[in-house]
Amino acid sequence: MTNTNMNMRGKIIFYEERNFQGRHYECMNDCSDMSSYMSRCHSCRVESGCFMVYDRTNYMGSQYFMRRGEYADCMSMMGMRDCIRSCRMIPMHRGQFRMKIYERENFGGQSYEMMDDCDNIMDRYRMNDCQSCHVMDGHWLMYEQPNYRGRMMYMRPGEYRSFRDMGMSGMRWMSMRRIMDSGY
Repeated sequence: MTNTNMNMRGKIIFYEERNFQGRHYECMNDCSDMSSYMSRCHSCRVESGCFMVYDRTNYMGSQYFMRRGEYADCMSMMGMRDCIRSCRMIPMHRGQFRMKIYERENFGGQSYEMMDDCDNIMDRYRMNDCQSCHVMDGHWLMYEQPNYRGRMMYMRPGEYRSFRDMGMSGMRWMSMRRIMDSGY
């Protein structure tokens, strides 16, 4: 039996300018559109918890994982093309991690159940691609390149029938990592 602690104790502070300058906005939960609080965001400080930040509103666009720390220049540090526009807090999870990955959309093709990190699905499972998944337990990050590099996508518990339908057309997911409680 899993135990997901939904105690939302994360806190992130966004700043309009680099190096924590300009107006700021404190956030302790999800925010789908930061434009009502500030015109742009170029730096941030994660005081507690873990967050995914996005360069488009409504949790769209490029995603970046942020744990406790200071990010003085988000655009150069993370290679963002634009400033942060939305964020999602990642709830603490204690318990097991389980995710089933599928080679094709709609849970087709080869499939494998994972309970730990995988630095290269090609080497471990002889899978060329991952186009759908079912996250049963825990929160995961999927990466487009082996060894947890390249663009990433946050996966919370649920069924994901088509990454293409999620705006990830043409992307290949080659490594997966559990989001552990460190940083809380």
